Amino acid sequence: MPELPEVEVVRRGLERWVSGRVVADVQVLHPRAVRRHVAGGEDFGDRLVGHRIGLAQRRGKYLWLPLADSAQSVLAHLGMSGQLLVQPHEAPDEKHLRIRVRFADGQGTELRFVDQRTFGGLSLHDNTPDGLPDVIAHIARDPLDTAFDDDAFHRALRRRRTTIKRALLDQSLVSGVGNIYADEALWRSKLHYERPTGTFTRPRTAELLGHVRDVMNAALAVGGTSFDSLYVNVNGESGYFDRSLDAYGRENEPCRRCGAAIRRRPWMNRSSYFCPRCQRPPRVES
Repeated sequence: MPELPEVEVVRRGLERWVSGRVVADVQVLHPRAVRRHVAGGEDFGDRLVGHRIGLAQRRGKYLWLPLADSAQSVLAHLGMSGQLLVQPHEAPDEKHLRIRVRFADGQGTELRFVDQRTFGGLSLHDNTPDGLPDVIAHIARDPLDTAFDDDAFHRALRRRRTTIKRALLDQSLVSGVGNIYADEALWRSKLHYERPTGTFTRPRTAELLGHVRDVMNAALAVGGTSFDSLYVNVNGESGYFDRSLDAYGRENEPCRRCGAAIRRRPWMNRSSYFCPRCQRPPRVES
């Protein structure tokens, strides 16, 4: 699934090409694409027509389009293969086009939601007083948010009594970090993914957060990470941070720091990639 850098790349594209435009027409071409909008596709479209799209927003891996003249927002669930594309009206429909949004202006472009696997979708929700769709009100701020509280994160980390990678992927603790960037930040920090959070000092937490921010900013600079054609920005272009990955996906390749072979281990129905020399596993107390 896309992580914070990939979602932020899409958000920036929506801010440039969609925010400020008034919805003229909505076509829902597959019911699963609006399954989280329980009133159905026709109601979803009717509720959007005539409204102006506000500034595209993101928290962690969650992306939404506020309605500038309403207390509601369109939440985008990208899932495994969802894409939000801005295309000319005359461009051929994508094979897996699910929703089309046209605007009341002369720009000649429309917003398309394309989803091969139909795990994602769009839905309309009431906003909280903070401006978040109410269904994601529990999601924590992400490390690139200027209001992220490093000290509060450290205290919560110590209280959680879990292992560090589980903590990084806990969206109620810190949002936006997924499997790829967790492995990358842990490699940079020389931390094993099973390191207990109760052992973290404030300096160690600060160092880890610094690496999380560094790897995310580096990914943002090159458009995110694309392993196939499923993740693209609003113009259909892939990111290429995968060329710069130090740990994730590099099983049996030499560690760029010490030369040891990167290892992969099954972890929570996923995989963890790490250097066995640089990222020593925690000692098991007898």
